[in-house]
Amino acid sequence: MKRLTFGMLIACLSSVVQADVYKYTDNQGRVYYTDNPRNSLYQRIIKSAPKPVKLTNFVPPSFGGLSSEPLKIRGYMGAGSSGNSDNKKRYTTLIEQTAYKHQVDARLVHAVIQTESAYNTIAQSPKGAVGLMQLMPDTAKRFGVMDRNDPDQNVDGGTRYLKHLINLFSPNLELALAAYNAGENAVIRNNNSIPPYPETQNYVKQVLALYRPEYNQRFVYKH
Repeated sequence: MKRLTFGMLIACLSSVVQADVYKYTDNQGRVYYTDNPRNSLYQRIIKSAPKPVKLTNFVPPSFGGLSSEPLKIRGYMGAGSSGNSDNKKRYTTLIEQTAYKHQVDARLVHAVIQTESAYNTIAQSPKGAVGLMQLMPDTAKRFGVMDRNDPDQNVDGGTRYLKHLINLFSPNLELALAAYNAGENAVIRNNNSIPPYPETQNYVKQVLALYRPEYNQRFVYKH
């Protein structure tokens, strides 16, 4: 089986995608990518497309290379790739309406959800994050989410949290995404910079690659 490194994954996004890309997280939180999944535990996160996805105007983050260790982005366990596609279609209206309600770009919410759970509504990470937007108990309580397993509440709470972070670290979207992964205090403790955690650095790169920020000039990436 051919396993894809994170760099290879980004390369897929910068040209015509020739194969679907799947993601799997083991019980220790290690994340693997492949174009040839062994079993239904692998979730499809990128579907092959007939035309190129261009990132020519993308302003990349400047935090160095990727770790050679397995990615430790918050993972999930659940249904097969067909469920991923069905869930994306099922919850697209919810995501877009919630994003509009809280004035967050819907494409950004989609990118976060795809990275966090691949639209798996029953996703649960080894660290205890739950649902589409992988809410931790404290974050859920903070933003009024009573049931993290309820997609409506999960997306609403996660989007509100994302909006809070965007405002807090404006205009630096990278820091907002880093805070979504590692916590806002971790970003603040590191002098308002992306924490030196391979998980968080890779997480920010993955969300930005999916978001395709060249189509949205509202955010300025500064260091």
